[in-house]
Amino acid sequence: MTQITPQIVAEHGLSEDEYARVLAALGREPNLVELGIFSVMWSEHCSYKSSRIHLKKLPTTGPQVICGPGENAGVVDIGDGQAAIFKMESHNHPSYIEPYQGAATGVGGILRDVFTMGARPIANMNALRFGRPDHPRMRHLIAGVVHGIGGYGNCVGVPTVGGEVNFHPAYDGNILVNAMTVGVADTDRIFYSAASGVGNPIVYVGSKTGRDGIHGATMASADFGEDAEEKRPTVQVGDPFTEKLLIEACLELMASDAIVAIQDMGAAGLTSSSVEMASKGGVGIELIMDDVPQRESGMTPYEMMLSESQERMLMVLKPGREAEAEAIFRKWELDFAVIGRVTEAGPDGGRMVLKWQGDTVCDIPLGPLADDAPLYDRPHVPTPPAKALVDIPECADLRADLLALMASPDIASRRWIWEQYDHMVGADTVQRPGGDAAVVRVHGTGKALAITTDCTPRYCFADPVEGGKQAVAEAWRNLTAVGATPLAITNCLNFANPQRPEIMGQIVGCLEGMGDACRALDFPIVSGNVSLYNESKATGGGSAILPTPAIGGVGLLADWSKSATIGFKGTGDVIILLGARRGDLGQSLWLRELHGREEGPPPRVDLAAEKLVGDYVRAAIASGQVTACHDVSDGGIAVALAEMALAGGHGALINAPHPLGVAASYFAEDQGLYIVTVQDAALLDFLLHATDAGIEAEPLGRTIASRLIFELNQGDFAIPLDDLRKAHEGFFPQLMGEDAALA
Repeated sequence: MTQITPQIVAEHGLSEDEYARVLAALGREPNLVELGIFSVMWSEHCSYKSSRIHLKKLPTTGPQVICGPGENAGVVDIGDGQAAIFKMESHNHPSYIEPYQGAATGVGGILRDVFTMGARPIANMNALRFGRPDHPRMRHLIAGVVHGIGGYGNCVGVPTVGGEVNFHPAYDGNILVNAMTVGVADTDRIFYSAASGVGNPIVYVGSKTGRDGIHGATMASADFGEDAEEKRPTVQVGDPFTEKLLIEACLELMASDAIVAIQDMGAAGLTSSSVEMASKGGVGIELIMDDVPQRESGMTPYEMMLSESQERMLMVLKPGREAEAEAIFRKWELDFAVIGRVTEAGPDGGRMVLKWQGDTVCDIPLGPLADDAPLYDRPHVPTPPAKALVDIPECADLRADLLALMASPDIASRRWIWEQYDHMVGADTVQRPGGDAAVVRVHGTGKALAITTDCTPRYCFADPVEGGKQAVAEAWRNLTAVGATPLAITNCLNFANPQRPEIMGQIVGCLEGMGDACRALDFPIVSGNVSLYNESKATGGGSAILPTPAIGGVGLLADWSKSATIGFKGTGDVIILLGARRGDLGQSLWLRELHGREEGPPPRVDLAAEKLVGDYVRAAIASGQVTACHDVSDGGIAVALAEMALAGGHGALINAPHPLGVAASYFAEDQGLYIVTVQDAALLDFLLHATDAGIEAEPLGRTIASRLIFELNQGDFAIPLDDLRKAHEGFFPQLMGEDAALA
């Protein structure tokens, strides 16, 4: 038996105080199996011990919410007895260590979170953050992540319909890979994870357990040092073809009434799934480790409990239904084994008991592992207010500046990425990648779900509260821009070391801003994930990432055929800006890319105005008055106009000089703005309704043929669409090259 030394305790990521709590909970010294279980269950990745106290402040309820945070995924009502089930999660550390498998298994894990609850997955999204494009390791990381996402999603048969990509030196040593899945289920066939029924069989289904991914949750709860490459064995290995079989087998069994509870084996594998099922149900659990299907010989209970081998699920079945369930999983060529039973909880709660080769190798009270896990209110200091911009330059050549922005890493076309994803499998994708939000039909109905992922980390770094507001508002705006009613969000909260007060201040500030926006926009948070310790001391890496609270939003279109798109539809339409311009250039991409300055406060978010304008935009789209719609974000009005022109293949004549000046008028990233096009026949009615609603509606010009022309006091700036397209499309092919798959 391994003697538990201070070194072994430290290697398991437990502090001295936490180990003292383990001793108090057990009343004795743990053995290695028990120490490993405490280690993963008390990791940041599983326990949220630094963030739980603040997450409780977020709004999570609403008339549309069927199930909020606490289950595998969030559930919202979409009418007609149907529900949308969705979640976003991180796979950051594994993707930096081994980008292909890290990204692939991130997709596999989030898929399981959704179909575990009875939903058929209908769409995948992702939110990716990379370091400097010229960093010596970045090309390899980009290629591996993109191929990993595509390799898994394409094979499993779920379309990848959109996402976002940012670049910044802060991610040089710690990239972010956040994956999101949306599924649809009947509201009377939703499955939960709380185990019940003393004596009920616990069954293991899916792939066999191997030694891959051991200590994956612990690794994901620590920052990187010089030994990042040595952590490769902690990265899981995925098999999308097995995942596809697992989806079909689970959904087939779910059509019966045999399942009492179900949980996927994600982070911490068999440990977290069994602990969560038992603790949520207020029962105990006994597992026979000899019966766990094993891929490798000589595996120990420690390895079996901590393995994060992929494509595995744990279920509690009704007694007597084992043969029926086994027949289904054998038909789909998957492993099936009864590995334990639900046990009765005593006066002090349930216990986890593990037996192996006739001996009891683990006997732990469940309370300390789950509900009573450590909870920290860590010291935090607010981010100091950003200094006001001074010596703001003016734009001397709008044409040159716009072409430079369109070619820049954060705005350039992502076509190279999304063309590697199958975004049409299932034949329900209405809007493909490249617009404000993806739109996917609810199969067999006239409804559709709109889906987006959004966050602007540079805003969050400059002002976490405003940045948190903006991340939520941007998601709400992107759903609105396609005509969808925003329903709810999931999130993936990516931050650095919470033991640093300034980092904890970023977390607290972003959550405050997010909460304010969710309440103002009736946009509750129904699921999410927290990923901390995203920083690196590895050679060539930076320190802390930018605070990145990625938001995944879902909205509903009652009639998918009425969804709006960003492309200009023809010549002669009137182009109208909705919302109030302020001309704030702080933290803008124009200031950074053209002048090398990451300075100033981010643009302010007026939540009342945001809701007012957005509600009007949705109504105008539903009425058929709007022929194209696009919200204003990175790069400001000029970039939004260029994106609309490229998407539709038509140009624009912009002849509305603005007193703010060229840079502030066309490159400021003012919030709450939309650009729409309206035909002459509907123009008067549109403008009258906007005035009645108290909304600023500013005509900018008209759509024309093949050029984007700005008629300004300083002169005319004309840009052929071919030049815009060449600039916009060039970045990724030039960066990655034809041999990108080998990078």
